Amino acid sequence: MTHPPLSLRNLTSRPLELKLLERHEALEDGKKAGGMMSMTFSLTACSSKSTAPTAGKLALNAQTYRQETVSIRVPPFETVRTDIETPSRSAKEKLRLTFESEGERHRLSTATLSKDSTLLTPLTPSPRFKYTAVFLAPHSHIALFSTTSLASWMQHLRDETPLSGLSIPGTHNSACYYRALPSVRCQAVSIRDQLRNGVRFLDIRLHPEHPKDPSNDSLVLVHSVFPISLTGTKYFRKTVHEVYAFLDQNPSETVIMSLKREGPGQHSDAQLSLALHAHYASDAERWYTEPRIPTLGEARGKVVVMRRFGLDERLKREHDGRGWCIDAETWRYNTAEDLCPSGDICVQDFCEVLETVNIEKKIEVSQAHLHRAAAQRVCPVPAHRRSLETHRVPSRREKQLAAPQHPLYLNFLSGSNFWRTGCWPERIAAKVNPAMVEFLCLHHHRRLHGEVGFDEGEDDGEEGNDDGDDGDDGDDGGEDAPLPLMNENGTNGNAKRSNRKKKKKKQSSEEQTEDGKGDGDRDNGATGTW
Repeated sequence: MTHPPLSLRNLTSRPLELKLLERHEALEDGKKAGGMMSMTFSLTACSSKSTAPTAGKLALNAQTYRQETVSIRVPPFETVRTDIETPSRSAKEKLRLTFESEGERHRLSTATLSKDSTLLTPLTPSPRFKYTAVFLAPHSHIALFSTTSLASWMQHLRDETPLSGLSIPGTHNSACYYRALPSVRCQAVSIRDQLRNGVRFLDIRLHPEHPKDPSNDSLVLVHSVFPISLTGTKYFRKTVHEVYAFLDQNPSETVIMSLKREGPGQHSDAQLSLALHAHYASDAERWYTEPRIPTLGEARGKVVVMRRFGLDERLKREHDGRGWCIDAETWRYNTAEDLCPSGDICVQDFCEVLETVNIEKKIEVSQAHLHRAAAQRVCPVPAHRRSLETHRVPSRREKQLAAPQHPLYLNFLSGSNFWRTGCWPERIAAKVNPAMVEFLCLHHHRRLHGEVGFDEGEDDGEEGNDDGDDGDDGDDGGEDAPLPLMNENGTNGNAKRSNRKKKKKKQSSEEQTEDGKGDGDRDNGATGTW
């Protein structure tokens, strides 16, 4: 099978340059070095001008070897299509690529690449940077992004970044990781591990255990009307303590917590709101409860509440009459796209994946929501930011580039149908999650930041459809959250996009490219999708 030439995508804020290309053919399992293989290597080495490692080291791993010095620059947040042919004549043939960035060299081998992410090997002592790659073999495409500690990835982002300007991984029914019915269990690991893995959005469903007793703080965790565990009732208090412990250890982080009332019995939104206000979210040092989307600086070390319940009348007077917590009380059920009445949340929640054929529709609507989120700028561009930092009066152009407030885009990747085993959360996640990782690596935000080596007329589906999931914020459809792919700065979109002429698309692309550069000290996820 012939593969297309290799393409490279740089999802970091630093330019990368491919400096060295090596090809080798690995031994089949069970073969020993020596004999004809060693002779083949020796002849190849003698007849070639290439420089190769010592025979003692390479003979154990390769039959043929070729090395080529190249110079292929990949600017930040751009894609370069090369003329490098990827291995096709033999499954044993492997590539080894050496990249350079600010004097450091890092090596990547296709022998170690799989559908999962792969760490590059630093060739420079005490490197300042670390890189991760995702290799999409059918597309001959490598996406490279900065490696960071998943437990504290927000430490690299600026305080003034609005939360709606970040790509934040999250999980659906985050507390549903206990032994439970197949259609109830949505996660594979605990909330503690989810947070350590980079998740910063938790979806919690709960109800008051004693709704008529305001002094009782017991809130029961549920999934719809079902308990989340077959081994006994689980309570919200434990979840809160786990989040507190994580934030104490990682004060640079914030956790957005979506809270929704579900479960059996007689209780109301008003009763839940009073219980949360009285027994949990009253400490301003721990909780952010203003009815607006905060900046990262305002939210660090805190739980940001996104409420999916109505308020008791008394709580509507909070914050000078503006209400309490970010308002996501209502959106259309099973929607591919809806803007909450508050204007703060734009959601994709196509959840009724009733047949396995609907999983493809789920993927389509999820990808389309990513497109919408990437359509608008939400972060101030560097020039305007500098004017704010120096207290200089911004120019008219800088004011035009100042980011307006846009909604936070909530993108569910999960779905479920109890009556179809192929549509249980884990089965849906097995298809949706890899498709979304591929989309993020290949297409998301690509045209807005410009391309190198791609035809201007090529349509990357930027006018695409929209996306949804079973997992609450565009990350996980029922299993572990993937590594957060840090995209570039400042785009978040309106709920609707109109078709534009090519000229206007090109102009928009140029503006977004300008906005996305000059922010060299951080790799900022900024698609505003969840």
